[in-house]
Amino acid sequence: MFCTRCGVALSQEDSFCAKCGQSTVAPVAAPIYRSPRPLTRLMDQKKIAGVCAGFARYFDCDITLMRVMWLIIAFGTGIGFVGYVVAWIAMPKEYASDARDVNLRTA
Repeated sequence: MFCTRCGVALSQEDSFCAKCGQSTVAPVAAPIYRSPRPLTRLMDQKKIAGVCAGFARYFDCDITLMRVMWLIIAFGTGIGFVGYVVAWIAMPKEYASDARDVNLRTA
C-alpha cells in the first residue's frame, strides 16, 4: 500500500504516513439526518392556523396533546403566544392534497 499524498510505501498496519502524516484510513461520512415528516402547517386539521397540527405530526404525537401543551406554555409563561405567532408566520402551509402522512388525518 502507498500513501496517496506523497507515494511512500506503507505497511498494512499503518494508520498514518510516516513522512507526510496523511491518514490511510478512508473517512467515514456522517449520516445526514432528515426528518421523515416536514414541519408544515396542516390546513385540513387547523383550529386557528394549523400550527399545533403541524407540530403534532412532526413530533408524532396526538393533536389534542399538542394543543394542550401550547395552551399551558401560552398561559403559564406567556412566551407561547409569541412562539405560536412566529410559527404561524414561519411555517409553510400544507393542504390535504399535499399531505404525505395520512395517519394523522381524522374524519
